[in-house]
Amino acid sequence: MGGAEVALLELLASIREAEPEWKLDLIISEDGPLAAQARALGVSTGVLPFPASLARLGDSAAGGPAGNSIGRLSLLRQLLFASNGIRIYAASLRRMLRELVPDVIHTNGFKMHILGALAKPAAAPLIWHVHDYVQSRPLMARLMKLFQRRCNIVLANSNSVALDIRAACGNTTPVQTVYNGIDTTVFSPCGDRLDLDLLSGLPPAGSDIIRVGMLATLARWKGQEVFLRALSLIPPELPIRGYVIGDALYQTDGSQYSLAELRVMARQFGISDRVGFSGFVDQPSSAMRSLDIVVHASTVPEPFGLVIVEGMACGRAVIASEAGGAAELIQTKSQTDPQTNFKTNIDTEINALGHAPGDAAGLAKRITQLASDPHLRARLGAAGRATVEQRFNRARLATELIPIYKSVTAATN
Repeated sequence: MGGAEVALLELLASIREAEPEWKLDLIISEDGPLAAQARALGVSTGVLPFPASLARLGDSAAGGPAGNSIGRLSLLRQLLFASNGIRIYAASLRRMLRELVPDVIHTNGFKMHILGALAKPAAAPLIWHVHDYVQSRPLMARLMKLFQRRCNIVLANSNSVALDIRAACGNTTPVQTVYNGIDTTVFSPCGDRLDLDLLSGLPPAGSDIIRVGMLATLARWKGQEVFLRALSLIPPELPIRGYVIGDALYQTDGSQYSLAELRVMARQFGISDRVGFSGFVDQPSSAMRSLDIVVHASTVPEPFGLVIVEGMACGRAVIASEAGGAAELIQTKSQTDPQTNFKTNIDTEINALGHAPGDAAGLAKRITQLASDPHLRARLGAAGRATVEQRFNRARLATELIPIYKSVTAATN
């Protein structure tokens, strides 16, 4: 599952724990892990598949986080080609919603925001839960601004995303930040570990090896190229091994690397013997516990950075691309000169280390710093775990969302 799907599952679990008598219905476009895990929570799940043209439609590679590999004219052709499928899908979704008679409709992705606005019954309040920046998406920004009057409130997964939504859509619809939450019993320092060497087809690493890993989908903006380049800049005498953990996930054209492309990059950078590619893993917490350092390397501002919080929860030292919502997760404190008692201009990180997006040399320095200092790794890991327990435990989701649900339903009655 991608980050937005994982966040949705944690939301459903939090609501189910807090309000076990509530009827929760999930409508998704394909069967898979999200559907299976939602059903295990007692959530009624219906699958309404996207037509192929609608599944492929996406603007992340048309000036969005995946770059500019798709031109605006090509995007317009995609939209026109998908228009009939959109109309048919919206009609089917409208029929499903009429049968369910929901008190609240809570959408979780760009396509469903628009389809939900098109299909919702007039009496049902609509909540858009936005997990990505809007302004960088040329198609979705226009459509969300067009349909925002059908939405009662927009939830953002960070203050950075909230500011972006207001800039893209104006102040017609209220926007509120609700940070993501995770299950701290799953993402914990204690538990099973994966054999990443075996999964990657590498010989077993020695006991002195520092394991540095990046867990992400293969979306281009996630920064796998930056990570590989950073590994190539680290002195070969430093005993580290890197791991790229994850695989391509989405159907949107032009938005992802393939594992084959990344292996070619590793050969070009001369690090084939220092990096492994595990492919998809269904236990990210076990993968994180197998690492000494968890790297987040997004090349553009990250809306939230779920992997940062997950790595912290597992008690691992985390290096994060410090921009956007991800920067809100890193706590710092100002240093004070003991001689003058004045604060310096240098901040020291409390729970994770940061690096500038796309800065492979800066990331290499951070990896080297942590690989050379086991005490720093331990301190950051303990502080990160405490941060997650205080700020990002999933039980917090229900305490924030239930009042919002009650407010929007009261306003429409």
